[in-house]
Amino acid sequence: MKMISVIIRCYNEEEHIGRLLTGITQQTVKNIEIILVDSGSTDATLSIASRFPVKIVYISPDEFSFGRALNRGCREAQGNYLVFISAHCWPVYHDWLEQIVKSFADEKVALVYGKQRGNEITKFSEHQIFRNWFPEKTDLLQNHPFCNNANCAIRREIWERIPYNEDLTGLEDIDWAKRALDAGYIIAYSAEAEIIHVHQETPERIFNRYFREAIALKNIFPHEKFSFWDFLKLYSSNVYSDCIKAYREKILSDTILDIFQFRFMQFWGAYKGFSQRDPLSKKLKNTFYYPNNSPKHPPEYTRLNPIDYNRTESEES
Repeated sequence: MKMISVIIRCYNEEEHIGRLLTGITQQTVKNIEIILVDSGSTDATLSIASRFPVKIVYISPDEFSFGRALNRGCREAQGNYLVFISAHCWPVYHDWLEQIVKSFADEKVALVYGKQRGNEITKFSEHQIFRNWFPEKTDLLQNHPFCNNANCAIRREIWERIPYNEDLTGLEDIDWAKRALDAGYIIAYSAEAEIIHVHQETPERIFNRYFREAIALKNIFPHEKFSFWDFLKLYSSNVYSDCIKAYREKILSDTILDIFQFRFMQFWGAYKGFSQRDPLSKKLKNTFYYPNNSPKHPPEYTRLNPIDYNRTESEES
């Protein structure tokens, strides 16, 4: 198997980075390198990462954008396949890397993205988003550019011709996939390459995420619109859907406030992002990137056991 480079964008991820790196080092694929692109961590992230076979590179907070950080990591990488995973994620199975790159057997596949699920602290509405965006069935011939760089892999040779857009405030993954599709390549989705993705966001940060992504979406697809009527329609329909599902799961009373709050921040952020007309100020960019600190299963397929993060490598061997 060709060498794989795993690239992780990182900023103050001391709570999750150890679990992620442990999961990567326990993969069935061993011929890999791990590159951490840090954009100014001030907690114990780098100290924890230094205990693992990781190459750490840096990007200044003043220079940071999601696309620029990815390009920085890709330039440092030696692998033929470039795998991206967010620092607040971790693989569920030991063959995560094996599964996410297997679709590259088709030379026309430029990008593969994998399934994401939340954990016990994930908000109910975000669980529904994960289930909708990342279904249980694999799709090896996707006809639209949706993907997500929290769990994704691309071919290095195509990245060299199509680098990431460094000016977008988000959705650099969808922009890249759109350009790859336009160039005649294929996008694939692997339900077997599963990770846990944890967001621990305040309402303000939920708003902020969808706000900046809406600004980016407007740039990628200039014809797209999001009116106040769209806000009202999507907010009400998603709240209703979430409440029905929560009621059926007998957890409505525990989740109803979070449902109303999450969906409001999601769609109000999208509406305000589409309404943004002024150029982005440095202060607004800091709000985007540093909110806490201003500066289908194949019939032959057999699942491995989930990774047990409470066991040491020596116990597994």
